[in-house]
Amino acid sequence: MAIPTIKHRFTVADYHRMAEAGILGEDDRVELIEGEIVDMTPIGRRHQARVDRLNDLFTEGLGKKVIVRVQGAIRLSELSEPQPDLVLLRRRADFYVDADAGPADVLLIVEVADTSLPHDQDVKVPLYARAGIPEVWLVDLNGEGVAVYREPRPGGYREVLTVRGSDRLSPQAFPELVLTPRQILG
Repeated sequence: MAIPTIKHRFTVADYHRMAEAGILGEDDRVELIEGEIVDMTPIGRRHQARVDRLNDLFTEGLGKKVIVRVQGAIRLSELSEPQPDLVLLRRRADFYVDADAGPADVLLIVEVADTSLPHDQDVKVPLYARAGIPEVWLVDLNGEGVAVYREPRPGGYREVLTVRGSDRLSPQAFPELVLTPRQILG
């Protein structure tokens, strides 16, 4: 007789209590996705360099218009708190010390993918769409392009396009900031 698989789904509150109790450490590379604690892939030098480059491009190009959050958590629901590589958040004077940043605060999420491309495409991007995140960029280090997802719906994003090389790319919230995949990828 087969034993049924039973999964226990964790809430964001459970997840935080585990961290407070020391079950999850500060250095653990995990995130909460749909109630499951998921290991994140290690960050290699090439991946980190692109995240740092994006941070520099957004900080220089947008100044104090936004908060640029690097590899920090975003609370999407009671069951999901991923840690995207980079997020452009609406600027708040308290820098979100009094409340978690959520979908309404997010202007753009950027995921940089080296070995994590299938997970980012098949799990995280649809999760962001269900949460109503208006725009996601998926930087493909191996394919040397940026997939742009816009117009979220429960089933995914209505608009998906890939830009490469010297194609022009701007966040919807800041059309005055013009970047190219070549700039992002170095």
